[in-house]
Amino acid sequence: QVSGGAHRGRRLVTPSVYMRPMMSRVREALFSMLYPTGVLRESARALDLFSGSGVVGIEALSRGVGHATFVDFSAECAGTIRSNCEALGEGERIDVVEADVMSVLADPSRHGLQGPYDLVTVTPPYEEVVYAELMGAICASPLLGEDCLVAVEYPVELGLFPPTLGGGRLVGLRNRRYGRTVVAIYVNRPSGKLDLAPFSEEFVGRSVADLKL
Repeated sequence: QVSGGAHRGRRLVTPSVYMRPMMSRVREALFSMLYPTGVLRESARALDLFSGSGVVGIEALSRGVGHATFVDFSAECAGTIRSNCEALGEGERIDVVEADVMSVLADPSRHGLQGPYDLVTVTPPYEEVVYAELMGAICASPLLGEDCLVAVEYPVELGLFPPTLGGGRLVGLRNRRYGRTVVAIYVNRPSGKLDLAPFSEEFVGRSVADLKL
C-alpha cells in the first residue's frame, strides 16, 4: 500500500509475475530523504524504472510530484500500473512504457520519452541486472537533467556503491542500509542549488570494484 501523501493507506494491485517490490519501510525512508531536496513538487517529473506494480512512482505522485513515467518490460506489470493509477485518479498524470529499461535509457525518443527528469527511481530485481552496466546506462542517458536525483536500490552483498559515478557526473548524497537492502541517492551534474549536502562517509567501505565507471 501507499505509505504517505495524498493516497496514504490506499492498497495497490500486485501483478502475478515475479518481482521484488521495495519494502514499505524502505520507501518511507527514501521519501523522507528526498523531502528536503524539494523534488517532491508539482513541476517535477519522475521516472520509475523496473516499476512492477508502480508503487514507487505512485508514492512520488502521492507525495507531490506532478508527473510520473513508469517503465517495465512486463505487459502484465504495465497493465497493473495503469489500473492502479486510474483507481487513484492519477491516469492523467502518468505515462507507462512497456519496454526494456536499458533500451529506454539509451534511446528514449524511440519509446516516446523526452528528458529531462527530476527524479529517477531504480528498483530492479537484483538477480536480473548487472549493476555496473545499469549505472553506466543511467550516467550516459539523455533523460537525466542537471540536479536530477537518482535513487538506486541494491543488495548489501554487493558492498557499498562508490561516492561518484560516471567520472563524477553522479555525486553521492546518501547511502543507507535497511537490512539486506541499501538505497543510494545520487545527484546528476549538481549545480549547488539543492539543499542537501553530500554524506560522502556513507559511501566509504568495501566498494563495488566493477562500478568504478
